Amino acid sequence: MSNVANSNCEANFPRKVVLITGATSGMGELTSKFLSDNGYIVYAGTRDESAKPAEGSLKSIYIDVTKTDSIKNAIATIIENEGKIDVLVNNAGYGLLATVEDGTDEEMFNQFDVNVFGLLKVTRAALPYMREAKSGVIINISSFLGKIGLPLLTYYNASKYAVEGIVDSLRFETLPFNVRVHSIQAGLFGTNFVKKGLVANAQTTSEDSPYKDLVAHFVPIVAKAINEGPNPQPIADAVKNIIEDENADIFVPVGTEAETFVPMRKELSDKAFEEKVKETFGI
Repeated sequence: MSNVANSNCEANFPRKVVLITGATSGMGELTSKFLSDNGYIVYAGTRDESAKPAEGSLKSIYIDVTKTDSIKNAIATIIENEGKIDVLVNNAGYGLLATVEDGTDEEMFNQFDVNVFGLLKVTRAALPYMREAKSGVIINISSFLGKIGLPLLTYYNASKYAVEGIVDSLRFETLPFNVRVHSIQAGLFGTNFVKKGLVANAQTTSEDSPYKDLVAHFVPIVAKAINEGPNPQPIADAVKNIIEDENADIFVPVGTEAETFVPMRKELSDKAFEEKVKETFGI
């Protein structure tokens, strides 16, 4: 009798289907497991073409956000298997450590190809199904660095500022179709970002760089904050809360840096805010 009741419950309230890009480590991996443990069917995006779907509600799926065909195939697979896609979490991304002077054409393009163009392409592929269903949630994992500038991270900053702008505009396009768009402005958490998610320009980090004093001062601050940062569980909590709360805030700052600097950015004048950033980071 209990099994019949459970079956009827699942039939009346089918589990939501979630796609998370960049889900092989850090925030993406943790969020995938957390949502799966909480009753969601989760497709965890990986760039490993040989990845095989795991058993149960957590399934690996090949998706490289820089390759349009892989995006289309991943979405098609999810639709074929599940008949819908309820939630998209755009998590794939990395950071380029470089001065503007040193950044190469390839480096600056790659930074935007993953963090911005890739996000747009996956969103573009998922939207028709959400629009037709008149239901959906898109959550972009952004950063407090989409609201605050820091040295040596200009290209990364610019990509996250772009993500914030995408959320601002896309919400108006999807409003008639009951598709919500949100941003999680993440602070610095203890993840593999320094090892796996940070790419350094060779000239910027060389001994003969005119920026070597800035690098020597600033890079250890960021590396320490990430390597010794808190567990990223609050990010996973925020994703779940946004999915389940139709009145969730548009932009959700999560983590010490985000919860400190994002409100401060609104409260202070541009010059006063810059002075506060310089004071905090010893710039």
